[in-house]
Amino acid sequence: MLLAIESSCDETAVAIIRRGQNGPELLSSLISSQIDIHREFGGVVPEVACRNHAQRIRPLVEQALRDAALTLEEIDVFAATRGPGLASSLLVGLAYAKGLALASGKPFYGINHMEGHLLSPFLADGQIPPHLGLIVSGGHTLLIDVQAYGDYSLIGRTIDDAAGEAFDKVGRMLSLPYPGGPEIEKLARSGDPKAFAFPRAQLKDAPFDFSFSGLKTSVLYQIQKLKNPQDHLADLCASFQASVIDSLVTKSLKAAQKRGHQIITLSGGVACNRRLQDCLSEAADQKGLQIRLTPPALTTDNAGMIAFAALLASEKRPPDDLATGIDPNLSLAKP
Repeated sequence: MLLAIESSCDETAVAIIRRGQNGPELLSSLISSQIDIHREFGGVVPEVACRNHAQRIRPLVEQALRDAALTLEEIDVFAATRGPGLASSLLVGLAYAKGLALASGKPFYGINHMEGHLLSPFLADGQIPPHLGLIVSGGHTLLIDVQAYGDYSLIGRTIDDAAGEAFDKVGRMLSLPYPGGPEIEKLARSGDPKAFAFPRAQLKDAPFDFSFSGLKTSVLYQIQKLKNPQDHLADLCASFQASVIDSLVTKSLKAAQKRGHQIITLSGGVACNRRLQDCLSEAADQKGLQIRLTPPALTTDNAGMIAFAALLASEKRPPDDLATGIDPNLSLAKP
């Protein structure tokens, strides 16, 4: 029975998982979002996020235990995200989980947030087959060659803005509410993706790396050329989104074929974008490849994915020392 805490940015989350006879069973998974709080600032304010984590974490742990009909004494293992993320936010969850482990004399595991995203499409199965993982979130855009649990190779990443970050910044340019990703996706449904010819960055010496900074600048210049940009919102959103998705899909398929993978997974906060899901699935089907999508409840920052990663860790390696600290820049895999 394992309890995990996620607090890497502005979501306080707690989950409880166990290894059942037919695979992992997520007994409880709760998220306390701070989106409404940070919306007025147009982005996440670390000090505000940290303070709210500290206020919400204990009630959330208690509620998760009640939902799972468990007592704290029945928890066998504790885990928390140790990085990457905002230092002040990571500290709250990690310190709380380590405190519970210390007080109860139970094992503790510090988990990589990106590994949680990477493995989340397989939570229902409980096993990690070889595949190419595409992680698309607000802070990261990664292509990972996965051979097995713990055997990861980084083959592609963004050299500037992450895809989710680009969505939020373009949303701000268009005066859309924060976060910009869902708003752009909504408007894009009624727009023409070919209305504006936005670029798809091709990096000569790094064919699987991504770059969205130039796209963001191109959108800004286009907005400045228009007399009334608000009259073209749907087309701007559709054209921008099409450029991002085209880059993600094209490079993912090429990387999977080069590495000999038959399965491509999509995870991270941007993985809930339906247009991205559809385009990736259609393109993969044409190439005879399989797509594994992350369940919607596990796409944004959540403790369910951290609990699953910790469950696998508890079966594969010794517990972490309680001296283990946070690492805001923790990497998932080496090139």
